[in-house]
Amino acid sequence: MRTNRIRTTALAATALMAALSLTACGSNEGTKSAGPAPAAASGTDGKAESTAPQTPETTAPPTGAPAENASTPARGEHAGGNGNETAHSGTEKAAPASATARTACTTANTTVTVTKVTRPINHLLLTLKNTGSGLCDAYYAPHLGFDGAQSVFPILEDSKPQAVVTLAPGEEAYAGIGLTGEPGQGTLHKSKNLSVHFAKRNGSTYDTPAKLKLPAETYWDDNGFVTYWQSDRATALTF
Repeated sequence: MRTNRIRTTALAATALMAALSLTACGSNEGTKSAGPAPAAASGTDGKAESTAPQTPETTAPPTGAPAENASTPARGEHAGGNGNETAHSGTEKAAPASATARTACTTANTTVTVTKVTRPINHLLLTLKNTGSGLCDAYYAPHLGFDGAQSVFPILEDSKPQAVVTLAPGEEAYAGIGLTGEPGQGTLHKSKNLSVHFAKRNGSTYDTPAKLKLPAETYWDDNGFVTYWQSDRATALTF
């Protein structure tokens, strides 16, 4: 009986060892090694870096050369940076024609008035106002014609300014009229009306004059004068 137990125990142990051996073999056969993993390069910060070749970066075109397939802005314009900016011309926006138009002062773009002054005595003042929409040049001196006169009233050359007086819309120019010379040197004439001819750039005059009513009791003689157009009232009355 003892012998049978020993034998039975031995057989059981042998069967257990065989079963364990089969299980181990099956486990080894079901798992295959993937082989050693490729060595990863270690970065300076301890993180693994890929060893695969990197895609080269696109080389920027030389300065001044347009990139391939890029839209080149039209000459004299700037392309909008964010797509919402408006392209600007290389030149400044042109000013309105009314602001740059320039012509001679005439009856068409001015009004002219005549007034009597207390100082100096025997003087009148012509006031020219630009009523147009652009600049006008008051060339030379006004050419005056008193009613009953046989010639144009003398122009005082000593009153010639350094530059032509240019009037913007609403601005004024002035001319002084000395009605007489030294007392007793000329024959006095009485007039009620005055014609004012405007000069052109070349010195000739326009055909259509401004017609003015003179202050009451206006007397003049052939020794009187009219000044060139001046930019201020005081200068026109200093002669």
